[in-house]
Amino acid sequence: MFPHAADKTFFSGLLSPMFNPDAILDLRSCAGKALIISDLHMGDGGYGDDLKINGGILLAMLRQKYLPENWYLVLNGDIEDTQRYTPAKIRAYWHELYALFDSFAQKKMLFKTIGNHDHALIFEKNYPFPLTNAVRIETGYKPVYVYHGHQLSPVYTHFNSFFGILIRYLLRPFGIPTMTGGRNPRKRFFIEKEAYRFSIENDCISVIAHTHRPLFKSLGRFEYIKFEIENHCRNYPKAHGAEKEALRNEVTQLRKELHKLSNSERRDALRGSLYGDELPVPCLFNSGCAISKKGINAIELDSENMALVYWYEEGHSRKFVQRGWYPSEALAGTPYRRTVLNHDSLEYINSRIDLLKIPLFG
Repeated sequence: MFPHAADKTFFSGLLSPMFNPDAILDLRSCAGKALIISDLHMGDGGYGDDLKINGGILLAMLRQKYLPENWYLVLNGDIEDTQRYTPAKIRAYWHELYALFDSFAQKKMLFKTIGNHDHALIFEKNYPFPLTNAVRIETGYKPVYVYHGHQLSPVYTHFNSFFGILIRYLLRPFGIPTMTGGRNPRKRFFIEKEAYRFSIENDCISVIAHTHRPLFKSLGRFEYIKFEIENHCRNYPKAHGAEKEALRNEVTQLRKELHKLSNSERRDALRGSLYGDELPVPCLFNSGCAISKKGINAIELDSENMALVYWYEEGHSRKFVQRGWYPSEALAGTPYRRTVLNHDSLEYINSRIDLLKIPLFG
């Protein structure tokens, strides 16, 4: 079933009936809502601190929306960047953010998984929050497993400590940038394909991170643009006047975006972007990351619905959001806004998984 021994061990732990009860979030019993966010890469506030660009957005959204509205907070790996910074320096600079994490924890509404960049935290004495490899979320439909995703790579499984030493003591002091799985198409699609296969074979949903590529129902932006273009083409004959012209302009912009994305990815990666399926099974999601130059992506989940959301500073969003096809809401008293990029009911997602997971030939 699994290509690597380390993967088999990791996934066997997820599927075990002895799965850590402290890492299970049952949204059925509490009618709760969960925010899944990953890859903060918190540093020391200096030039190389990846979170500095979006730190204000993150603090505001947690403090003014998710905490007072009693959302569960699921931090899905690479929250602190202990490969480049010491935990003490990270805590000193991001003390406000740690205070917010503590507020969620005091309400028993915080879950925190381990990533490859913060794996060293398991050796940290008196670390204030429980750490786990994965969180299982129960919704009344298929179980949702939240894990960072680096566990699928034998490189990170066996050599992560070596990479940490290399980054901290050689690459970072000399200002040499590091290559992550999120920037490498081949590595990115390898991770996604393995998580996709695990989810199909075990009738569950996976929410990963690590690659920094937002996914919803197993589709990335490249694939989703095709669906957007198709929908606009269907609506075009029924439109009139300004609406028709707006649709024409939007299709033109989407085609330009599609061309740009196709040039930025390797050809073989694009061929594998649907994981070998003409109709991808909607069992794989990715919360994206919090360190994009244009804002923060995250997954919102309750017992009935799932959504991919995008937080940004007004006037500094991604171009496709600026064009106005995605309604947004302001966070009162701040320049920050939230928009839903994609959403669906879990009932529909589960039905689609059931109908599409069975191979046509085999």
